[in-house]
Amino acid sequence: MGGESEETARDRRPDVDRRTHVDQASTITTIGGGDADRPLRCIIADDEPRLRQVLSRLMRADGFACEEAGSGVEALEALERAPAPLLLSDLRMPRMDGLELLRHVRDRHPDTAVVMITAVADVDSAVQALSLGATDYLTKPFHLEEVRARVAQALEKRRLRLENRDYQERLEERVAQQARRIEELFLAAIHSLVESLEVKDPYTRGHSDRVSRYSVAVARALELDAPLVKQVELGGHLHDIGKIGVREAVLNKPGPLTDEEYRHIMTHPMVGWQILSPLLGDAPTALRVVRWHHERYDGRGIPDGLAGEEIPLEARIAAVADSFDAMTSSRPYRPGRRMSVAAALEELRRHRGTQYDPRVLDVFLALVSEGKVDVAADSGRLTPAGGSAAVGSR
Repeated sequence: MGGESEETARDRRPDVDRRTHVDQASTITTIGGGDADRPLRCIIADDEPRLRQVLSRLMRADGFACEEAGSGVEALEALERAPAPLLLSDLRMPRMDGLELLRHVRDRHPDTAVVMITAVADVDSAVQALSLGATDYLTKPFHLEEVRARVAQALEKRRLRLENRDYQERLEERVAQQARRIEELFLAAIHSLVESLEVKDPYTRGHSDRVSRYSVAVARALELDAPLVKQVELGGHLHDIGKIGVREAVLNKPGPLTDEEYRHIMTHPMVGWQILSPLLGDAPTALRVVRWHHERYDGRGIPDGLAGEEIPLEARIAAVADSFDAMTSSRPYRPGRRMSVAAALEELRRHRGTQYDPRVLDVFLALVSEGKVDVAADSGRLTPAGGSAAVGSR
């Protein structure tokens, strides 16, 4: 036989139907995001060299930079060397078949659009490939125009997926920014409440800040999670906010309180909890500090008479911090008689296991002893005073 014509040779290429001739420039790379200076990369995986060549010739004519792979292993290696937005892969290949290749690509290169190529008898496998994340599939024999159409469709799906992901990421960032702004405004409102209380009760000025600082030190020493420590800090700032509902004549009364006045002033944990509950739904730890910082370890506290570990840990922490600062601060009922740090610490020790959680108190005492709680910064407001003082704050 003599040499066969170029047209005859074309017709003998496997698995390709030439009934539709490629006769115009492609716009596929525009869909995929490529341009003339930087063509999209395409990997063609098939164990039949001549079929790879046909597909490579078509894809290069449409502006792709193609790399051929004779197996799934080679295709995966090509992707590892340089990511590609498009992979055309046969289902039946040695060493690693198309389905296994697809699983690896979905795990390691999720931005790659995968078009599977299968024989007519493998349609079930093609459907399985789609369920595993393939973008589309082709059946042999195929028209070259069909290849172009499926590739364009696959790249369009990829573009939409990437745009949607980018939109979601930008949306999440905007939501996060708005959430941070809302939190800033909320905290500003809370600080305004605290400042309002300090105007009403000048003896509490700075008290909430110190209680918050001492509580945070203990919480960190107990290795509480960072989000819980943040709520403990907030609870310390807000623990006395219920005193807004206490009569000023009682709040600032010089000298001892009557039983009725004491009961009135000690309503402030519940009043504070009621004020803040609608506002602090996302900060239950801070709310527990507000409600239960006057509970006692022996069960004789208020408002609910909780005992031992029934009292939330954050409230047990705040109880120690609150009592220490109350004893080392001036109060209307003992004007000019602040306890020294040493005297206040000794008073806390005397009530270890009755009013205070022993473990929490021991941690606080150790922090003070080691200089990890900066009570020295507050020493300028302290003057030694003899004798004992009522434990706790009112």
